[in-house]
Amino acid sequence: MLNVEEIRRDFPILGQKVYGLPLVYLDSGATAQKPRCVTDIICRLHNELNANVHRGVHYLSEQTTDLYEQARETVRRFIGAEHPEEIIFTSGATAAINTVAYAWGEKYIGEGDNVIISEMEHHSNLVPWQQIALRRGAEVRVLPFDDDGRPEMEKLPSLLDGRTRIVAVTQASNTLGTRPDLRTVIDAAHAAGAKVMVDGCQGVVHGGVNVAELGCDFYAFSGHKIFAPTGIGVLYGRRELLEAMPPFLFGGDMVDTVSFGRTTFAPLPLKFEAGTANFIGAIALGEALRYVERFPAAETAAYEAELTRYATEELQRVDGLRIYGTQADKSPIISFNVEGVHHYDLGMILDKTGIAVRTGQHCAEPVMTHYGVSGMCRASFAIYNTEREIDALVKGVVRAVRMLK
Repeated sequence: MLNVEEIRRDFPILGQKVYGLPLVYLDSGATAQKPRCVTDIICRLHNELNANVHRGVHYLSEQTTDLYEQARETVRRFIGAEHPEEIIFTSGATAAINTVAYAWGEKYIGEGDNVIISEMEHHSNLVPWQQIALRRGAEVRVLPFDDDGRPEMEKLPSLLDGRTRIVAVTQASNTLGTRPDLRTVIDAAHAAGAKVMVDGCQGVVHGGVNVAELGCDFYAFSGHKIFAPTGIGVLYGRRELLEAMPPFLFGGDMVDTVSFGRTTFAPLPLKFEAGTANFIGAIALGEALRYVERFPAAETAAYEAELTRYATEELQRVDGLRIYGTQADKSPIISFNVEGVHHYDLGMILDKTGIAVRTGQHCAEPVMTHYGVSGMCRASFAIYNTEREIDALVKGVVRAVRMLK
């Protein structure tokens, strides 16, 4: 198994104290902490190689451009894309999904068409499709899940028809941890002539992906979920689809020729990377992915599964505690409430004991509506967490419940 204590030493922030107590960070589903190799390369870039990419012939620009394109190749390899030009750097998964919704959706979604969204989607893979459907006169159809957090896949065929243009689905729910059967979704969508947009934010870090083998049309993820900085993300799209899409943003670096009468656009991937690139974020993302590759994927998955199993068993010992999302092989996320205790109050008391969890709707309000709750507490794990920290969480929950009831 992984040497977790050694891994923890790669993350300086985990050694600090909060309110005089050791930090127990259980909010990696919101943003993961950064290993020293990532923060070191950020500092080096700022201090030694800070120059814009694709725009200069001087040494600094050539160096950063080379590192930027190396990062693109690292992402391509990491997610199993066939071509580097299928990798578009964005500011995050939200920007990536909006790019598809607007650039692809405005062209291919029309009045009378429909889009299918799963009920467990993060707002970033829901609202863009809802809004494009409203503008284009299309219908939004919802693939529901049951109270165990299982997508009701048997209902998918009745939702699909010849006017379905795209199916938007998460690789792993950020609230329930559920991993939908993407192969079934993709095969059914393609059989109906529809495309598939996969939100990979939680999936890419917990289990990984090979987009070519998966066969999805579009895939998005954010760097800060996988140990990279905020403000950097990736859109993968099949090359023929990206080539057929008009650009979404206009400005520098995405043009070929410009005159007052006509503008032509640069080839992929630059067509979708308007403006000054977040080259420092992209290069740091490449470093983060190389860090992840240090650890055998099977060992990482087994360790995270064991953490999730242990946390589930221990939390279920707390009287009145309900866990939402009980599917097998879920990602390392546990959302829960305790009867008679407000999730916000519980989170605040945990914070005072040094324990960081997420409280609220987790940008997934339809999930809260499904269960009839205003919000949930969420503990999410990464390779640097330990059973000792889970013990602290359970002890903190018990203490908080005694105080609040």
